[in-house]
Amino acid sequence: MKKYIIQTYGCQMNEHDSEKISWILEGMNYKLTNNREECDLIIYNTCAVRKTAEEKVYGQLGELKDLKRKNPNLIICVCGCMMQTKEAIKIITSKYRHVDILFGTNNIHKLPQLVNTYESTGKTVIDIVEENKEIVESVEANRKYSYKAYVNIMYGCNNFCSYCIVPYTRGRERSREPEYIIKEIKQLAKNGCKEVILLGQNVNSYGKTLKEDYNFVNLLKDINNIDGIERIRFMTSHPKDISDDLINAYGELDKLCNHLHLPVQSGSNRILKIMNRRYTREDYLEKIKKIREVVPDITLTTDIIVGFPGETEEDFDHTLELVKEVGYDSAFTFLYSIREGTPAADMDNQIDDKVKHERFQRLLNVLQPIGLENNKKLLGENLKVLVEDVSKNDKTILNGRTTGGKLVHFKGDKSLIGKIIDVKIINVKTFTLEGELS
Repeated sequence: MKKYIIQTYGCQMNEHDSEKISWILEGMNYKLTNNREECDLIIYNTCAVRKTAEEKVYGQLGELKDLKRKNPNLIICVCGCMMQTKEAIKIITSKYRHVDILFGTNNIHKLPQLVNTYESTGKTVIDIVEENKEIVESVEANRKYSYKAYVNIMYGCNNFCSYCIVPYTRGRERSREPEYIIKEIKQLAKNGCKEVILLGQNVNSYGKTLKEDYNFVNLLKDINNIDGIERIRFMTSHPKDISDDLINAYGELDKLCNHLHLPVQSGSNRILKIMNRRYTREDYLEKIKKIREVVPDITLTTDIIVGFPGETEEDFDHTLELVKEVGYDSAFTFLYSIREGTPAADMDNQIDDKVKHERFQRLLNVLQPIGLENNKKLLGENLKVLVEDVSKNDKTILNGRTTGGKLVHFKGDKSLIGKIIDVKIINVKTFTLEGELS
């Protein structure tokens, strides 16, 4: 039996793609290993959203040159979002000629054919499909966990935010047929899965490419009725498309988790317009008001970009003001990174790195105390926690998440992994909670 490694960069969509790749490879008689020295095949599943992720991939590929020299039979593959950009393909084929197979996000199912072609010819195989309008339902996944699972409900994006490469790497929106999604989740439930995380670049747009009149809320209601599933999460939600029906679903569906990730990106209307986000700060805050009326204690998280081209001090102050007004539990914060092929990359008024870093720190100085204060409200509370894993540093400590997505550490036996239990919160930090079994 041959051995393989998959190194994954980027979002949950990429993580789930790697689960599918793993399932394909094990069907080809490959076995997962952690040792690169004994590998027969190494795959890098890449991300093109941020420059740092690309630089890590190039660094890793450089390190494999000697390994390939020692083991000429080693097959090196690069796939994922980077491979949907012409620039990355050009760099890899010219500077990293020891890479054997390149394929993109739309043809994972062809991996056995690509490996066979390389083994038969010994020549570099490049197979990039710019856009796949059909969804291949035959590819299953080698799930990392039995008790929780990612489930794609749609692929691609139609929003074309001016900073984002995703529509160019993942293609236009395509929704999976609900029957396939429901069938997949029912099977997961039979296998002991308690929590599903629904994935899409913009889940609020789910159903727009279907022939029948069926939308995201319809899907949530159907999943809510599946026996065995106890928690439903989703990501990511676009503010311009979040509907009153979806907001009301939080009060109607008992399995829908008490958490909403709603990327704002900026608190400045001027910047939001240049970003092509198609909502205003007022629109956004109105959505927040509505969701809190339905679920007062909902956990709210977001994405924020610092240093977008042309961002002034006034624009940035508007972002800080919005952060304070919303009171986020946490946020993914990013320094703006130029992505070739996007409109923002060609804008003249790029922000100096020193200014970006200074603003970034100021943003964290506002966000973190708010998150800590929100966590303090949970002291003494008994919360339902899905136990996920054993701590890497202390095998007597378990990790789990509340319905609001907050990470909890507590003492317990590993036999609790995969169960939903009651944990009393006894201490809080900015990013985590500490508890004890109730």
